[in-house]
Amino acid sequence: MTLQEAIQARHSVRAYKEQPLAPAHCRALQEKIDQVNRLGRLHVQLIQDEPRAFQGTLAKYGKFRGVTNYLVMAGVKADDLDDLIGYYGEHLVLLAQTLGMNTCWVGLSYSKVPGTYVLNEGEVIKAYIAIGYGETQGAVHKIKRIDQVSNVGDDTPEWFRRGVEAALLAPTAVNQQKFSFEYLGMKDGRHLVRAHKGFSLIGYTRIDLGIAKYHFEIGAGKENFDWA
Repeated sequence: MTLQEAIQARHSVRAYKEQPLAPAHCRALQEKIDQVNRLGRLHVQLIQDEPRAFQGTLAKYGKFRGVTNYLVMAGVKADDLDDLIGYYGEHLVLLAQTLGMNTCWVGLSYSKVPGTYVLNEGEVIKAYIAIGYGETQGAVHKIKRIDQVSNVGDDTPEWFRRGVEAALLAPTAVNQQKFSFEYLGMKDGRHLVRAHKGFSLIGYTRIDLGIAKYHFEIGAGKENFDWA
């Protein structure tokens, strides 16, 4: 499965089979975790066979079931931490999809279980990502139209449209999709695109934007443009 195919196939999954992660899948995940931790200056951690984080009241309200494996999305507190968590976390989500696993970004419906993760000085946890083998492959949700989240038109490149289409398939908090992409034209021989986050009382818009930007890069082809 390619990353583009993973974008199409991925849906948030909240109920998981009682099945440990395959060793080969763990190795592939850990290799990618090491990479994103280095590139994003993060401290993402894979926790396995640990059910307590998703047994609380909020997890039950969020309809999580059978979650015993998850990613702790942490890093040093900084202005761009949410953006980095979303962008690099989605690298792990789509890798998991290509390996035949399922995932779900979790902002509130988890409990921080002491002793299951490590935080260094100045680090904070921003989200968890449930991961494993889903009871189902999830469900399709309604998404916004391309023109609602971009300035796509007759004068924008086709790759820009493909990028926006991929971004619209990105997971966002309660499917709010509070982001937009703007084609700015060319400068010094390069196409420029600006990504915007919208306002939301729910929050998580910067994490959502980071996730959507990675989807946009896959759909558009990162070689075709620069971020403004």
